[in-house]
Formats: sequence, structure tokens, C-alpha cells
Amino acid sequence: MSQPSPLLLTDLRGILPPRRRDSHKGDYGHVLVIGGNHGMAGAARMAAEAAARLGAGLVSIATRTSHAPFLGATRPELMVHGVERAEALQPLLSRATVLVLGPGLGQDAWAEALFAAAFAAGLPMVVDADALNLLAQSRQRLTAPAILTPHPGEAARLLATGIDVIQADRMAAAHALQASFGATWVLKGAGSLIADDAGLVRCEHGHPAMASGGMGDVLSGMLGALLAQGLAPGDAARLGVCLHAAAGEAAAAEGRGVLALDLLPHARRLLEEIAPC
Repeated sequence: MSQPSPLLLTDLRGILPPRRRDSHKGDYGHVLVIGGNHGMAGAARMAAEAAARLGAGLVSIATRTSHAPFLGATRPELMVHGVERAEALQPLLSRATVLVLGPGLGQDAWAEALFAAAFAAGLPMVVDADALNLLAQSRQRLTAPAILTPHPGEAARLLATGIDVIQADRMAAAHALQASFGATWVLKGAGSLIADDAGLVRCEHGHPAMASGGMGDVLSGMLGALLAQGLAPGDAARLGVCLHAAAGEAAAAEGRGVLALDLLPHARRLLEEIAPC
């Protein structure tokens, strides 16, 4: 098995085309973040803000009804909907162009119902966090364009093995995930690996100061925004992962204590440097 190709953000220069002068929000997709179960509203909120900051035209959140008022107040550009039954998700799915499924989703009956409805919609999606654990239980093969972003623990559940096995041969694990489920996979960690039909690459960016909660939620929102703007899943994964990790390096210049949302100003600046709007 050949070694993964190293990938730097500068290798992706121009991958996201510039916007037309007469473009409008409808040209850049509508991301729907599905998650934020009881006690986990912040995960959905971070993913949604990341999608908005990285250029999605519209961003909505489907979350627990009790969370909707304060999520809408903290970032009024987001459209926040309280959804307690899968049937109530259908009107939101009909308006979305890309789903980000999993941030703070949980694994209870509510989560299972929303997971099933999202998969049935057949929309391009980013699958993260508890949606990956539900996928491990359901063993569904992906048919719609998708990017899946497990950390080693989630990858171990998906492959029915141990974390030590995943970490002992991360390259083999990334290949196995892609072969088992199809789609595009991001095996997160130091030197995140991206596997799709084009092969395997390794992100050369990142910093240990990024070891804090919410980083994966921000990454999932960034990936959703890039899909919404028309990138194919493999290209969106390569750009999103490198941009996220390079932004982490920039945010870590002042040392530890980097929070997930700290990455977004740096990510916007770096994206403009390699793919001007």
C-alpha cells in the first residue's frame, strides 16, 4: 500500500472559483445543520456559524425546541427551528441543499428519527459525531455525495475494531472506511487523512493547541459550506481539512487555550489568500 500524498493549503490555490459580481445568496447553497440534543446545543451552533463564515448562502439549524430561542439570539443570521419529530424536519429538508448531520445529535430516539429522515432525503451531506455512531449501528451504505469525519474512536466503532488498531495503521483504516461505505472519508487526528476514489492524502497542517472541544463541529460546518458552494466532496474535504488545520496553526500562535470558533477569522483570511472571492 503506497504512502498517502502530503497536502498543503497552498496546493489548493484557486480550487474555489471567484464569485460573479451579480451573484446572490441563492447561488451558494442552503446548509441545514441537524443536531443539538439536550445539553449539546453548542455543537450545532458552532457548526452552523462555521458554515455561514465559510460562505454558505443560507444556514439553518434543526435542534431541540428548548434550544431554538437562544441559538437564534446569539447569531441572528442563522435560521433556527425547534424540531421534536421527524415529520417536522421534512419542510426544512425540502429547502436545504446540503446537510450537516451529527453535531450534538445524541443517540436517543429523537436522534435516531432525525438520522433516518436525513439519510432518506438523499441530499449531499457531512456526517459527523453521533451520526457516525448511528451509522455504525445501522450499517447503511451511502448513496448521496457525502463526507464523513470520524475521530479514531468513531472509526473503531464503524470498523468493529479497537482504537489501538486504528492508530497502529491509520492509512489502512482510512482505506477500509472508504471501501466499506463508499463516499469521502476524513480520519481526523495529527496528520488527518482524506480518502476517496481518487486516493489518499495527508494534511500537513495542524497544531497540538487544537486539542479542545468543538474543533470537529467547526470542521463539519466548514465542509458543509464548501459543498454548498459547489465543490465535489473530495475537493471540499481536501480544502476544508487543510484550511481548518492551517487556521488552527494561526490561532495557536499565542499558545494554548485555542477555542474552536477562534479558527474562523483565520480560516476566512487564509481562504481569501488562496481563493479570492
